[in-house]
Parts: sequence; structure tokens; C-alpha cells
Amino acid sequence: MPHGGRRPPAPAPGGHVFPRAASTVLPDPSRFFAPGLLSGPLPTNSFFQNFVLKNGDQPEYIHPYSVRSADAALTVCYPARNHSPSFVIQTFVADLTISSPSDAAGSQRHRVAAFDDLSVTLDVSPSLRAHLVRGSPYITVTTAQAAGPVDISLSSVHAFIEVAPCDDSATKWRLRMNSGQTFLLYASAPIQLAQADTTHLSATGFSGVIRVAYLPDASMEAVLDRFSGCYPTAGEASLNRPFCVEYSWCKEGAGDLLMLAHPLHLRLLSDDCAVRVLDDFRYRSIDGDLVGVVGDSWVLKTDPVSPTWHSTRGVSEDGVDEVVAALRKDVDGLASAPITTTSSYFYGKAIARAARLALIAEEVGCPDVIPAVQRFLKATVTPWLDGSFQGNGFFYDSKWGGLVTLQGLKDTGADFGFGIYNDHHYHLGYFLYAIAVLAKIDPCWGRKYMPQAYSMVADFMTLSRKPGASFTRLRMFDLWKLHSWAGGLTEFADGRNQESTSEAVNGYYSAALVGLSYGDAHLISVGATLTAFEMLAAQTWWHVREGEGIYEDDFSGSNRVVGVLWANKRDSGLWFAPPEWKECRLGIQLLPVLPISEALFPDVAFVKDLVGWTLPALSRDGVGEGWKGFVYALEGIYDKEAALAKTRALTGHDDGNSLTNLLWWLHSRGSVVDDGAAGFGRCCWYRQYCH
Repeated sequence: MPHGGRRPPAPAPGGHVFPRAASTVLPDPSRFFAPGLLSGPLPTNSFFQNFVLKNGDQPEYIHPYSVRSADAALTVCYPARNHSPSFVIQTFVADLTISSPSDAAGSQRHRVAAFDDLSVTLDVSPSLRAHLVRGSPYITVTTAQAAGPVDISLSSVHAFIEVAPCDDSATKWRLRMNSGQTFLLYASAPIQLAQADTTHLSATGFSGVIRVAYLPDASMEAVLDRFSGCYPTAGEASLNRPFCVEYSWCKEGAGDLLMLAHPLHLRLLSDDCAVRVLDDFRYRSIDGDLVGVVGDSWVLKTDPVSPTWHSTRGVSEDGVDEVVAALRKDVDGLASAPITTTSSYFYGKAIARAARLALIAEEVGCPDVIPAVQRFLKATVTPWLDGSFQGNGFFYDSKWGGLVTLQGLKDTGADFGFGIYNDHHYHLGYFLYAIAVLAKIDPCWGRKYMPQAYSMVADFMTLSRKPGASFTRLRMFDLWKLHSWAGGLTEFADGRNQESTSEAVNGYYSAALVGLSYGDAHLISVGATLTAFEMLAAQTWWHVREGEGIYEDDFSGSNRVVGVLWANKRDSGLWFAPPEWKECRLGIQLLPVLPISEALFPDVAFVKDLVGWTLPALSRDGVGEGWKGFVYALEGIYDKEAALAKTRALTGHDDGNSLTNLLWWLHSRGSVVDDGAAGFGRCCWYRQYCH
């Protein structure tokens, strides 16, 4: 039973309850999406987002290729990497372009014919359709049935130095270029390629399927040959079990399906699925080597984590008095320091900060301060839910299907771009944390505002694929990469991006706490599952370990955390700070400090290395006290007394943090030599549902 022995209410439908409003800054989705898709919510943070923004001609990284669609042609690049101590970037070069001459004169844009968790089907032109499936070592293009036989053109920025059929049937060709690259072309019917000049090939009257694959090593050609006949056309990822995601692909053609797995996939692949890993079949990637996996479906499993309200070890007895003293002072300060911002982000941080005080009060046995926190939260949260807040508020946009803010209706930069679907899991995560706590300590209030709470959850955590849903499926979370993207409807040459993994974790963790408050086991499970995957992805790609092999040595030797992670780039700088502000990089990957934070940083040796890398930056003039607090929080994992002394000397704190919260964190650190993040696994009360 949930807290207080209350009977769980019926699950809320998760539809939109906020008033509708028309944005003047959102792009028109009808320019690129097929008419049949426009009746439902549309993705705003997808791996193919560039294809539906502005002219639609910026490339997207669809592992292992960067792909661009423009001028009725599809261009494929097997990207090379440039790197330095401050960045790693994949560069786009037009290695191979596929088109049909009969379409080239037309000005028609490409159109998204279908999309799902793992693929997008793109009508590149009236004659050609591309099945772009993530992790496929082949790019698959089919001719449109209505078009009949069409002429095919292949071109490159490189010179073709060998164009040769590999069999008598002319269904396999080797395309070797002066760049040193070799592509293999497979066709479902004979195709006769003629070399028009050094950079152009042509074929007449082809109808069927063309697959092209880059050949990284001659030893891989036999594998590509063997699996060239079977191609995926769609793919879904299912979250039917806690801490598990299952991939299944729709396929056509003969034989088994060959796909590629990134390093986190390989770590999580379960013995439950009948797949075969080809260790020697590898494509390079900015995300680490992509390894061949044969099988129509995968099962990925992770260890459970528990969305607990309080610390897993408890506050040490000798620290309770200090925490209580700070708590009383911070609670008193709520009345004298009202929230003055109208920003959805900074307002959310402020109410979540207050909510932390109520939970810490529960943990240290100081219930008499909770009513004051409760009054503060009711007064500050309710206006955003009932529409009475002055200066901002949440509205529903029916064009793309999601929440926007009043300020974001007319200004793309307002609320850090919330109105164009940036950072929804960050902003709403803070609001949901405060809502979860208030619903916990004031069940009557919680019941009254349950529809708004669930609408905010649904904005970025809807699972439904039904066209009639109010919100798109898992707006921010990428079920192939297993982490979120923060950038919304903005075209970026480097693809999607995310800066703060810890705020992403907070979003899913807070949704799970909403589930705890309402007795909703399904929401708890989904929230905890996404939290677990987000943390693993952060540890894989944002936390940098020297010599680990994912990133080049000059970058991994100079960095311990990535600043902004892009689909095609790893940047040491932040949106708001240069690379040398290392305390900001550490802090933005830790804040807000919560019980779940210890599961995000389970590796004590790495934490010690990270803090040691960061500490010299604190001697720089002008370092904010709030950022220092986050460094000391991590230092407390392995040196509690030193961190306590430094924390007591701070003269200020981040606007989402408090002295109470830092002291709670430090006094709840215990022996971490043996258990790491195991505390979360031990207290996962619904473990019986796992695996």
C-alpha cells in the first residue's frame, strides 16, 4: 500500500488538461510529415529531427552512417572523426549519393512516411524510399512501386577508381574510391552500373531494393554478403518489464537479420534472447565500436534501482543535530524569501529545493517543520496547475502535441526554449518532484491536482503509440541510445544534444516518486526503468575515464566529464561556461543532489579522479559558491570530514540546493568500499517483478 494506507486511486489517463494555446514560433510539421501522421502527436526530440526542420537538409547520425536528404537525393557518409583535448567530432562528407535522374528536376521535399522507436521511413523523392533503421550496417533504398522501373544515379565527392560487378548476376558491385574507401552495393535484381565520369555512375530501368554498405575491412565482406538479403523496414522498443527493453524489427527478404550494437547494448544484452554476437564485425563510431549482432529481436536488461524518498543508509547519529539546525533555518527562510522568478526552469528548481526540506525533515525526525514547507509548496505550486500564476504558465500545443509555456508561445528563447520543446524533462522534473512530495504530505491536495500531475508526466513519458494520444511517445528518451536528448525543434548540424544527465535522471526519478505518492506501480516501474538506463548511459558516455577506449586519448586524458554531448560531437564546453570552468561541468552532471545521486556516481575511484581533476579550478577568481558545493558533495563520498569542513565554510548555495541538503548528503555517506550502488538494489521493493 502507498503511504498512509490509502487505497490507490484509478490511474489517471495522462491526457492534456492544460488550456490549449497557439504558438507563433513553432515550425509547421505538415511540410515534412505525411498527411496521415499529422492527426497524432509528433516527435520533437527524435534522432531524425533535422529531417523535418527548416529545409530538412541537415544530416542526422543513424549509426553507423551520417545521412542527409536534400534535392531528391540521399547522401550517405561513413564519418571520420577529428579530435583534440577539447572536443571529438564526426565530420560529414558526401561519400555516396543515391538519386533518380527523373526526380532531380523536381522541387518536392522529402517526406516522412513512417517512424517508430528504431527507424524512420523517408520518401526521398517520388521514385525512391529509404528505410533508415538505426544500427543497420546497410543503407536500404527501394524504388516506389507506382514508379515502375526508374533510372538510378550514384555520385560521390571522391573519384571512383573501381566499379566492378562481383558476380555474374550483376546484383553485387564493388565501388572503390580514391579516398581509400570501399562501398558494396547489393541489388534485389540485376543492375548495370555505367561510369559517366570519375564521380558519377548510372543505371537504367531498375526496380527493387538497393542496399549499400561501407566495407571497413576486407575480412567483413563475407559477413555483409551473407546477410545482405534480409533488410529491416521498422523497429520497436518495448518497455513491458521493469528494467528491461526489448527490440523487435520488421524485416523483408531472406535470411537472418544483421544489426549493430553499441557498447551499452553489448553490456546489457540478455541471455534470454537468441542472438549471436559477431565480435570481429565492427564499425567505428563516436559512441564506441559498433559490433555485429544477428537476430530479429534483442532483450536488454539492467540491474534494478529503487526510487526511494530518503537516503539508503540514513543520516548518521552524530550528524542529525547539525542537519536539524540547518533545516530549521532554511525552512524559516522560505517565508522571508519568496520566489520572484517567472522562469519555468528556475521556478521549478526553487520549489524542488523546498520539497527536499520536507523529506529531510522526515528522515531526521523533525516533523514540526513540515507544515511550513507544506504551506509554501501549496502556495507556490498550485498557481501553475490551476492557471492563476501571473507571468507564465503551462499550455497545450496541438500542432506537435505537448506542453508549452506562456512565455514560450511567442519567444523561442524563453524558458530555455521550453516552447519549442527543449529541456522538458528538466523543467517538468523539478515540478514533479515538488508535486510528488506535496501529494505525499497532503493527500487531499494530491487527489485534487492528480490530472495536472499526470499530464505533466505524460508530456515526456507517454508510452502509447496510438494516434489519438495527447503526447508523443517518450518525448526526450532515445530507446536506441538509452538516454535522453534535450534539444527540441531546433536544427543543429551536430544533431541532437544533451548537457545535464543528472537533471534527466531527476525527471524520470521524480515521475517515479509521483507514482509512489499515488500508489501507481506502473508509473514507479517505468520511471525507475528510465532512470536506470539514463544513469548507465551517463556513466558510459558522459563520465570520461582515461584509457577506456571510447574516446581518443587526447580527449579522455584531458576530461573527466563531457560538457555537451551531441549525436556527432563531444564538447568540453557548456552552453553557459567555457571548458576551464570544470566545477560547472561537474555540477551540471550532479545537480540536483538527491537520494538517487549515489546510484549515478557508484564508482568511488572515478569520483575521486573526477573531484581531483576539478578541485584546481576552484582557485580561479569568481568561482560561484553554489558550484563549489557540488564539488564538495562528491568529495564527501570518499572524504566526508574534509567535505564537511569545506561545506560549512560556504557563503551561498545553488538556487536548487541548500545547506540542509548538502549536510544531509554528507552525513548520510557511509562505507562505500563494498556496496557501491548496491544499496539501491537491496531496497528495490518490487524486485519480484524484475526479470
